[in-house]
Amino acid sequence: MRNVRCGLLTLFYFCAPAFAIPHAVVETVQMPAWLDRAGLSQPLAVGMEVKNGDRVRTGKGARAYLKLAEGSTVKLGEDAALGFYSLSLNPDRAFKGALDVLTGAFRFTTDALRRTPGSRDLSIRVGTATAGIRGTDLWGKSEAQRDLILLIEGKIVVRHAGETAEMEQPLTVFVAPKNAAPLPVATVAAEQFRVWARETEVLAGDGATRRGGQWKVLLASAGSEKEALLAYDKARAAGYAAQIRPRAAGEKQWRYEVLLAQLPSEQEALVVAKKVGAELGFEAAPTR
Repeated sequence: MRNVRCGLLTLFYFCAPAFAIPHAVVETVQMPAWLDRAGLSQPLAVGMEVKNGDRVRTGKGARAYLKLAEGSTVKLGEDAALGFYSLSLNPDRAFKGALDVLTGAFRFTTDALRRTPGSRDLSIRVGTATAGIRGTDLWGKSEAQRDLILLIEGKIVVRHAGETAEMEQPLTVFVAPKNAAPLPVATVAAEQFRVWARETEVLAGDGATRRGGQWKVLLASAGSEKEALLAYDKARAAGYAAQIRPRAAGEKQWRYEVLLAQLPSEQEALVVAKKVGAELGFEAAPTR
């Protein structure tokens, strides 16, 4: 899939006007990550709207948080792929849709203040298993050898190969080996839950972009548009949501800064600068 350019002077490159409440919005990104739509791919960035039929992907060591219109949060771990489907007319009041976890780990967490019966009709498919949920918290993962769904809180009904399993007990897991019958629902130790949960959590010091972040990482400062675009395309092709900021550098002269934006602190920016420098060879540095 080819990279999508939105123009040299565009600071916000995914900026279609919002005339309706978006079904989902990207809240947090630990790069590299991508959004695929209609056969095109672009780096995932904070503030992007996720629409019906989109696919969100994360790379090595990456994470992504999506905020659904009805208040829930979907968290993706590294090397994950999620298909998003919803055609709700009023997604903030009556959300209907499906999440298709193609690979990797995810967590679905409902805002405690928005747990209103009847406000959501959502199913989550994890490989070969599908969970129907209402007001709940669950974690799951689709792997090469198995698919699993862990109930953290609430109630779910899991469907697999024509069979159903109702789960109400916290920290119980449904495991379906590939090409084999599912295992009996079993209890998971708290320590194992913490290990799994870390796969989808973004913690301080992980180097994630967040809404409202004021720090940036300077990837390159170029004296020409062509040079700037080379750095811009290189970063974006690798799943880093680079932007270009032109700056006056004298009379009729300009410099073009290639940046990663919306880091919440200098420390987070330092983590990203080190990572992107090691991966892509940029002499990256934090900046405000």
